[in-house]
Amino acid sequence: MASFQDNLKQLPAIDHIARLELYGDGYAPEASIENQPGSQGSLAVYYKVAVDHGGLGPSAARDAIGLFAEHVQDAHDNPGKHPNIDRLFKVIDENLYYSVKAVPKGA
Repeated sequence: MASFQDNLKQLPAIDHIARLELYGDGYAPEASIENQPGSQGSLAVYYKVAVDHGGLGPSAARDAIGLFAEHVQDAHDNPGKHPNIDRLFKVIDENLYYSVKAVPKGA
């Protein structure tokens, strides 16, 4: 099984993205993932699955969990330690859907 770092090497570049905004039913983002150290891997994973699936729903969340590789068990064992993985669990468990907006740098 590929590691998280191996998976990241296969994902599209995110250099041009300032952040991803996740929208539920409302007009304000319910969450955002910034392009900064500590969250760049999550941003890359979320961006990849959002592009592939047209947003973030249960199917996209399952794909994302596969990309997080070894971090998934740690997130399962330690709720709150990996909030972006916790969100994926919630999307699957509650059958949620988020629209995802990539905000370019300089916008």
